[in-house]
Amino acid sequence: MARWEIKNVGMKGVAMAVPEDVVKTSELGLLSQEEADVFDSTVGIKERHIAPDTMCASDMCQTAAEKLLEELGWEKDSIDVLLFESVTGDYRTPPTSCILQDRLSLSENCFCMDIPMGCCGCMYAITVAGNLLTTGNVKRALLLIGDTALRMGSMKDKSRVPLFGDCGTAIALEYDEMAHNIIVDFHTYGKGYGALMTPHGGFRRPATPASFEYEDFGNGIVRAPVHTLINGMDVFAFAISRPPKSMENFMMDYNINRETDIDYFLIHQANKMIVDRIVRKLKLPQAKVPYNLEEFGNLGGASIPSLMVSRLRDELMTKECSLLMSSFGLGLTWGTMWMKSQPMYISDVIKI
Repeated sequence: MARWEIKNVGMKGVAMAVPEDVVKTSELGLLSQEEADVFDSTVGIKERHIAPDTMCASDMCQTAAEKLLEELGWEKDSIDVLLFESVTGDYRTPPTSCILQDRLSLSENCFCMDIPMGCCGCMYAITVAGNLLTTGNVKRALLLIGDTALRMGSMKDKSRVPLFGDCGTAIALEYDEMAHNIIVDFHTYGKGYGALMTPHGGFRRPATPASFEYEDFGNGIVRAPVHTLINGMDVFAFAISRPPKSMENFMMDYNINRETDIDYFLIHQANKMIVDRIVRKLKLPQAKVPYNLEEFGNLGGASIPSLMVSRLRDELMTKECSLLMSSFGLGLTWGTMWMKSQPMYISDVIKI
């Protein structure tokens, strides 16, 4: 079973950076005003921050990281671990984490790793870094999580374009013998990988001139094989079945009362229909489930840290909070994580 109880690791801060440019659904040029209104109300995404072509996920993550390190007062040479979680790295090689080590002026003794795990990325990064820190051999980790997911797909694809926004986040973890355990549970259904994928451009199907030829699939879906695709029905069926079942089992295994033991449920902001269905299925207290879809859209791996910054800043800075997190996406993968945080630094939303 892919389950860990990570000891001696505390979350000390979270920061978030987004592009200044905000685009409403009706401004994307793909939907009529009536269609945009229906999309806004059902999918729940009214606007999103979109990066210019010159801005990468690493740029937003770097901005968030610099703010976080400054506010925490952490010396840059004290960072032992740097993880970059993204499916939109700067290059195919080298790892973007290595480039960020230089751009952030971190020590050459810093352990660097890229983790391209999509919407579950935040929880993967916390799990990897937490297991590195738990023995005390290394003391501080910086997790940079972000994507410019919009440009991975076709701008003519109505099934995908309106869903995503761009964002970069930074999380600071530190060895702390007084910290509560972080408990995490992961699952993988590799058979379903085709529901979320980019067919061409890897070494299985290298890009050729044909990879860039557009095909009209009907219903406003026009894309080429080099673009990322979403099989909406398969993703929806997966998201409302396996993740909530795992959350339910997790709460039963650890005797967690959803009414009294959890302050907030942080659910990956895929779309409103999916989150609403999970909330109803598990009978979660609605007041304990924050949403930020309407303002930012689906932010992939940055979804959960973005909730912490944009919706829970005051609470996380001033008191202990019990958080149950659920993410699901590429792979197909899904996981549940529980942590009890101590008061930490949380940035405002940084616009660049």
